[in-house]
Amino acid sequence: MPDLRTLSTELLAAARTDPHGRSAQLVVNDGELRQTVLALVAGARLGEHSSPPAASLQALSGHVRVEVDDTVQQEVAAGELWQLTHERHSVVAIEDSVLLLTTVTNVATLPHG
Repeated sequence: MPDLRTLSTELLAAARTDPHGRSAQLVVNDGELRQTVLALVAGARLGEHSSPPAASLQALSGHVRVEVDDTVQQEVAAGELWQLTHERHSVVAIEDSVLLLTTVTNVATLPHG
């Protein structure tokens, strides 16, 4: 497993040279579970997209805003964890930020008994 502090530094450096101001690396890929470290420079945006069945966003550093229909849904600052909305949303970096995105791509339905 990678050291998240080292990876955060590397990805933020890469984001600073990226024309879109972002960089990412998948760090866990286990069945339906995915964890990705994302770096965004201040002002960079992840365009509107849908969430998988389950997802959370943890700010490792910095501060981001999650928007639904260009309205602030939630702000997430360093050390905070937020369960992502199931609505289409975008993410905007308020300051240089590194995020840990955890997703579950398929949620099995348990039989009712």
